[in-house]
Amino acid sequence: AGPGSYTVGTMSERFDCHYCRDPLQGKKYVQKEGRHCCVKCFEKFCANTCIECKKPIGADSKELHFKNRYWHDRCFCCFKCYTSLVNEPFMLRENNKVWCSNCTAKEDAPRCKGCFKPIIAGDQNVEYKKMVWHKDCFTCSQCKQVIGSGSFFPKGDDFYCVSCHEHKFAKTCAKCKNPITSGGLTYQEQPWHSECFICSNCKKPLGGKRFTAVEDEFYCVECYKECVAKKCAGCKNPITAGFGRGTSVVNYEDESWHDYCFKCTKCARALANKRFVCHNGKIYCAECPKRL
Repeated sequence: AGPGSYTVGTMSERFDCHYCRDPLQGKKYVQKEGRHCCVKCFEKFCANTCIECKKPIGADSKELHFKNRYWHDRCFCCFKCYTSLVNEPFMLRENNKVWCSNCTAKEDAPRCKGCFKPIIAGDQNVEYKKMVWHKDCFTCSQCKQVIGSGSFFPKGDDFYCVSCHEHKFAKTCAKCKNPITSGGLTYQEQPWHSECFICSNCKKPLGGKRFTAVEDEFYCVECYKECVAKKCAGCKNPITAGFGRGTSVVNYEDESWHDYCFKCTKCARALANKRFVCHNGKIYCAECPKRL
């Protein structure tokens, strides 16, 4: 902004006011565009109007101008903070308002989604999907603790820290009842940690391996054969339905047989689902005891 283009002084020669024709000799006058006029006529006919206060800028006032706009020097202040902008950098914004550089930077800066205040250069911030927060304004929707630059989980318009997300949304392990944050497996429509779904005997993980369940306990093939399965009275091997070739078991007087091992001691005839005779602890078909 620069000063106005006119001269103020005291007339020493014989001149009359261009407008009212009063003599100016010995009086204060204003010369503008080659015309001499008294101070009163200058303010009435020639003075510029201050764009801020809407009053004439008189001959005794300091005038500033910028792009055909005029201000009293006392009116040339920042619209936001009222700091004088005489000899200071400024920005002419909407409605012919002048702003200092600091207020301009704040006004044009992105707004924090948390506190709605500007995020200015140098502020630590967090950005996510075209939204921005001051670092200390980015907090968990559940516990209200500052997430800052830490890990978080978005859910709609809310954001959760890792701990709150685990307790609020994560599945709970059927064994230890703690949240399953990653991985895991499902058995009979229940979620399990991989490290919780293990053999009850050897404690090895069962995920992706063959196993069997006995009264809410799980066993790998080897431990089931060794510790749980009944031994066949015929071949003396474990009876592991589903693991071996047999799927049927024959039980008689607290002893068990694979269905293919339950046969006549003398003629080896298969006796599963057939009549048999027990003699001296051995199994015979209905005909062989007669031949003994």
